[in-house]
Amino acid sequence: MKAKRSATAVKVLFVTSEIAPWVKTGGLGDVAAGLPPALRAAGVEVCILTPCYPALMRAFPAAPILAELSDLGGALPPAVLRAALTDDGTPLLLLDCPVLYDRPGSPYLGGDDRDWHDNALRFGLLSRVAALLGSHANPLPWQAQVIHCNDWQTALAPVYLNYQSSLGKRAATLLTVHNLAFQGLFGQHTLAELGLPPHAWAIEGVEYHGYLSFLKGGLQHADIITTVSPGYAREIQTDAEGMGLAGLLRWRSASLHGILNGIDTDLWNPATDPHLAARYDAAHLAKKAANKAALQQRFGLAQRQDQPLLGVISRLAEQKGLDLLPTLAAELAALPAQLVVLGSGEHTLEAAFAGMARQYPGQFAAHIGFDEGLAHLTEAGADIFLMPSRFEPCGLNQMFSLRYGTPPIVRSTGGLADTVADYTEAAAATANGFCFQEATPQALLGAIRRAIAVWRKPRPWRQLQRNGMMHDWSWSEPARQYAGLYRKLVQQ
Repeated sequence: MKAKRSATAVKVLFVTSEIAPWVKTGGLGDVAAGLPPALRAAGVEVCILTPCYPALMRAFPAAPILAELSDLGGALPPAVLRAALTDDGTPLLLLDCPVLYDRPGSPYLGGDDRDWHDNALRFGLLSRVAALLGSHANPLPWQAQVIHCNDWQTALAPVYLNYQSSLGKRAATLLTVHNLAFQGLFGQHTLAELGLPPHAWAIEGVEYHGYLSFLKGGLQHADIITTVSPGYAREIQTDAEGMGLAGLLRWRSASLHGILNGIDTDLWNPATDPHLAARYDAAHLAKKAANKAALQQRFGLAQRQDQPLLGVISRLAEQKGLDLLPTLAAELAALPAQLVVLGSGEHTLEAAFAGMARQYPGQFAAHIGFDEGLAHLTEAGADIFLMPSRFEPCGLNQMFSLRYGTPPIVRSTGGLADTVADYTEAAAATANGFCFQEATPQALLGAIRRAIAVWRKPRPWRQLQRNGMMHDWSWSEPARQYAGLYRKLVQQ
């Protein structure tokens, strides 16, 4: 992907707490890897700021120091900025502070699966440095005009820019909410530790029901707010889906935009995917059957091309609606249908899927954990993909599935409703999957039955597959929309 060069290109600092392939816990890591290069191709001059976790230090052991940072306020420790480049050539600023970031495992959780005790300082520092790079006090020659923040971990950057007049003329700010459920809540004592002034503890500041909320502060002070799908932007303004912040989001509605995520269509391409048993495209869908056979063999299922194979790749959590499936084990077995599950998460769900596999060997199987190659093979080998999420800000796996000619079954929520068009005979020319409304086992089973009925009809099924495969799921259009918002901010 070649970047356009322009003397008037908007300079954007993209701030993220994770970035694939080095640090990834969910969709944010994929977005941080995919959106910046697409922005560069759209003519934006983008630089990524992220903590220098061990994986990044191993990847860039010789990254030179660009600046030493100290006196950042409160209890924020000194740090240094190092320079690197991603494989696609995007500039990368590594915030190196070993006392905060040189830790094993998750960027958010310790070995006991609890939040690191000092997460307020860890991500307060990230936000504070982002604000610094968007001010006249910036120690680098490169000056950001827009700071693009992502989720609560970076949401204090607009807050720092608002309250610290010593920063002088500031960059504009855009905050993307990938999941409103995670809000960065800490005790009042962290206000001083973060170097924020006492008057920031107010309803129009960072105070939220007696807590300091990173996300609430960012939503209050960011110049523009985006979410990762138009549907989610609408939903979070309702009391039912707003996670306690609906009132604030309705108040900021004129500055709130929903932009659907994209996917890496080079990485996720069935015509070139090295993880597949057979590569294929929309004109050669018969080759997909070899991947089904390979997936059945990998999971120890019966080699049956005459039974539909349902696939799940997910964090195993109630939010994902996956608790609906174990209650349907007998009905799924009687259809008959096969099921493979790849993922990890809540222990009760891990045990439930393992139990299904023991009860119905050769028909149901589960791989508890994650395997990148197996994820690609599952997208290609499954006939139908399941995403019964109770809420889903955007979702990526349904787009992977559509790209691979594996029509998804989704609950109509958030980005799932924005990307999956429900099949009916009247809508056969444009449909690409199956939707259901209520988060109940019977509603999900009804959608599965509908999908299997169409799967048994080769001609409409091929049309359904091709409808999904021919759509552009890349980052090109989202990048164009973000570039438009950046230009709007700079021109204000």
